[in-house]
Amino acid sequence: MSTHFFGEGNIGSAPEYREFPNGNDEPSRLLRLNVYFDNPVPKKDGTFEDRGGFWAPVELWHRDAESWANLYQKGMRVLVEGRTVRDEWEDAEKNERETFKIEARRVGILPFRLESIKVSGKPVSTEPASEDE
Repeated sequence: MSTHFFGEGNIGSAPEYREFPNGNDEPSRLLRLNVYFDNPVPKKDGTFEDRGGFWAPVELWHRDAESWANLYQKGMRVLVEGRTVRDEWEDAEKNERETFKIEARRVGILPFRLESIKVSGKPVSTEPASEDE
């Protein structure tokens, strides 16, 4: 069972990066984030009250997951798009358990509580191209 998911929340712990061998091919890379998706409701005094938030593991499978593990940080506000998937597992006492996780297509960083941003790569020119080019 799966369904489309789109939510905003805070990363609650340091990202977890894992790499899985894939024979002779490039390994599969997983970045796992533990995110609290809140539901802030405004109060009359201008503050907000959280009603009905929840924690969910967010899995992002991508070839760039290793470099992204250094980008995402605990406390960072993110926007997650993907699908919810029921995850069945067995606990230490051999009891069958189930939980829901989010398989992300995209995880966007929102500009709350950021001190600085550093962009790498080729800079984009803001100058109009000349007619000779």
